[in-house]
Amino acid sequence: MFRIWRWEKQGQSVVSRWAEIAKLYPEKKAFIMGDRALTFRQGEDFSNRIAWYFKRQGFKSGEVIALFMETQPEYIFVWLGLAKMKVTTALVNTNLRGQQLIHCLRIVGCKAVVFGDEMADAIKEIQSEIHDMPLFQFNSPERDGSTVLQDTVPLAAELEEMSSETFPIVPTNPRDTLLYIYTSGTTGFPKAAIITNIRFLLIPLGVFTSVRLSPADVVYDPLPLHHTAGGVLGAGQAITQGCTVVLRRKFSASNYWSDAAKHGCTAAQYIGEICRYLLSVPAGPSDKAHKVKVIFGNGLRPQIWQEFVDRFGVGRVLEFYGATEGNSNLINLDNKVGAIGFLSRLVSSIYPLTLVRCDEITGEILRDDNGRCITCGPHEPGLLLGKIDPKKAILTFAGYADKTASEKKMVRNVRIEGDCYFNTGDILVMDHYGYFYFKDRTGDTFRWRGENVSTAEVEGVISNLVGLKDAIVYGVTIPNTEGKAGMAALADPDHNIDIAALSKGLKTSLPVYARPLFLRILPQTPLTATFKLKKKELMEVAYNVNVCKDPLYFLDQKLGEYVPLTQKMYEDIVLGNIRL
Repeated sequence: MFRIWRWEKQGQSVVSRWAEIAKLYPEKKAFIMGDRALTFRQGEDFSNRIAWYFKRQGFKSGEVIALFMETQPEYIFVWLGLAKMKVTTALVNTNLRGQQLIHCLRIVGCKAVVFGDEMADAIKEIQSEIHDMPLFQFNSPERDGSTVLQDTVPLAAELEEMSSETFPIVPTNPRDTLLYIYTSGTTGFPKAAIITNIRFLLIPLGVFTSVRLSPADVVYDPLPLHHTAGGVLGAGQAITQGCTVVLRRKFSASNYWSDAAKHGCTAAQYIGEICRYLLSVPAGPSDKAHKVKVIFGNGLRPQIWQEFVDRFGVGRVLEFYGATEGNSNLINLDNKVGAIGFLSRLVSSIYPLTLVRCDEITGEILRDDNGRCITCGPHEPGLLLGKIDPKKAILTFAGYADKTASEKKMVRNVRIEGDCYFNTGDILVMDHYGYFYFKDRTGDTFRWRGENVSTAEVEGVISNLVGLKDAIVYGVTIPNTEGKAGMAALADPDHNIDIAALSKGLKTSLPVYARPLFLRILPQTPLTATFKLKKKELMEVAYNVNVCKDPLYFLDQKLGEYVPLTQKMYEDIVLGNIRL
């Protein structure tokens, strides 16, 4: 907290911090992926070329350019180069397609799009609808011969003509917007969370300090760079701390430890799903043939925590809790199995987080007779709120590009008249000592494959695909699986829903993580007396073929389409014989 306070007083930005690091370790590898690497000097040169090029193209401070590219070493230096001229980069999720993709480009007012050659098909689909945005295609050095999409600029070739001379540092307020990172919340389409310079500096520093890393460490980061975990927390260890970071285009459970061993990684990142996938790989010699001394991330379930540590010989686990846009961060520093963080009850004034009573189904906050929130006692589930204090960088809430969405995340008059807190949307439990444990998300959002899925958004898409019939979407629990899988119940009294057409439509309309894994076909829509859709009973029955008498379908991962859910298939899912 002191270091961040000092950096802010000094006017430090990500660009100025990077300049210091690049000078310290010019010939050291900054990012490695496969057999390719960029040193800190090469990263500096590449980012300078980006800055000079886009300045020549007429882009100005304060404008926004989208980056739509899969993981590669150049990814970070594209947005870093744009940051040198104070252009904000919107890091677009590579799973998005069609209207969702267009929405993400429009909501932050993108003036142009830089995309990787591997994303050309997705851009081609929407090209006619974003004709006002210049398109720059960056062909990866691995695929230098890729054809360039019509009416786009071949960025890699253009950059070869640019100077790598140092781009002069532009004075930047530490609270200026550096990046937009998209997060799917309870209000539907992805929201663009604002990442300021000081927040980008804070996130990697928090973990670097807590894990006790040093610039000599090599960090394994197989997570997508368009998310905070991979692109800020992981990649930031190189940009702001001088570590070497090892990337991977797409996560592979079977190659995780061999990658870590090959590159001499001493620390590694995870999310809950990753840990489960790693344990599902048959035991082998690579399990402990690595130098990883600590792993850090979020979502390691208590049920597999000890098994994970024992099997892979990892000395320390640093589990943390936080949201891309939030100010409510917790860290479990001492390997307490299952805890997502710890906060001494003696220092709540310094770092004011609080659990308040709420309706666990709706997420509605309960208040006392004076209109104030009711603080939870030990072991009482409650909604986590974090006090917003604009004077302290660690407690600020920059919010979203959409100010209405920002306001919805704020809770006022929590303890006293006029105070303001950030609503995490998560229900946690705290024990007598101050350890926090995750319980669930509130309202109509559930988490699957490390992503938040909005049921309202998925319901809207499905309803359109099935002729505006009623669709009810909810999360269902699968034994020994992180998060909740999506399930959709569709009202089809006339028996005319085309399941094959629905499969095809969902494939083009929703990202992989948002597509329901199960379907239930209802003879009629279950409504309450006040004409609200009944979700609770559907969630209780879920996909249990022994209880549900309606037709059930399962999304076959290999076929990419829905097939009838049989008794055998149901048992295999429950027993974990089918990989999800």
